[in-house]
Amino acid sequence: MKTVTIRLRSGAAMFASAGLVVLLAGPGSSGLVHAATAAPAVAPAAIELEPRALGILKGACDTLAAARTVSFKSVVTEESPSRLGPPLQYFSRYQVVLQRPDKLRILNPGDGPATEFYYDGKSMAAFAPKENYIARADAPPTIDAALDQAFTKAQIYYPFMDLLDAEPYKHVLDGLRVAFYIGESDSVGGVKTYIVAYANDHAFVQAWIGKDDKLPRRLRAIYRKDSSMLRHEMDISDWTLNAPVAAGTFAVPAAAKTALPIPFDRPDHGPATTKP
Repeated sequence: MKTVTIRLRSGAAMFASAGLVVLLAGPGSSGLVHAATAAPAVAPAAIELEPRALGILKGACDTLAAARTVSFKSVVTEESPSRLGPPLQYFSRYQVVLQRPDKLRILNPGDGPATEFYYDGKSMAAFAPKENYIARADAPPTIDAALDQAFTKAQIYYPFMDLLDAEPYKHVLDGLRVAFYIGESDSVGGVKTYIVAYANDHAFVQAWIGKDDKLPRRLRAIYRKDSSMLRHEMDISDWTLNAPVAAGTFAVPAAAKTALPIPFDRPDHGPATTKP
């Protein structure tokens, strides 16, 4: 079973979020994730925001927001409860290319069923190459709006979605209660990084951000209401900003022409009755 982190739009949303259940569009895809185990409410912490930590976070957000084209790879590690008690780990790999304001491609080759997402400013498509299903829908004219629509209509979600926002720092500040500087590291991503931590009422996040390039290299989150304190981690590599993107990058591949069309909807609603 493939696992996916859930994003939180109000709070420390750039890199983490609260427990929801997320499905990846299309039958044949097993993107169901566990919801964070509910726990008694905890009194919110006092607001303590260190300027140095905020500056590092803002630098990362501004660097991403200013780039016209962005590409990167990520490996997401999720913990899930086991019958024996100690958690199991699941991994997902992603390859991402975007061109602001209206182009995006996300390839998810595994573990679990492979999936592909394409958005070209007018339409979006979710393609499952192994199962040979494709879901298409008209789309709004910006990446942010298209991803919101994909989540609302079909519960399509990716753990790095907040990195793709036009204004990521705005979401970091929303509901932020704690942010502090930890130190430096040269052990993550092969680069020197600053280490910061920040939290809101829903999640605690530790981030490793490039000292020179100001790009996030590792993110680690634990959710406040998860009594099991399961860890959600994402390593990000192969960053490329403002490079030309090859023609056809955001077009649905020719292999999808023979795919069975299904509704762009919740995956538990089943395949369409029409033939390809």
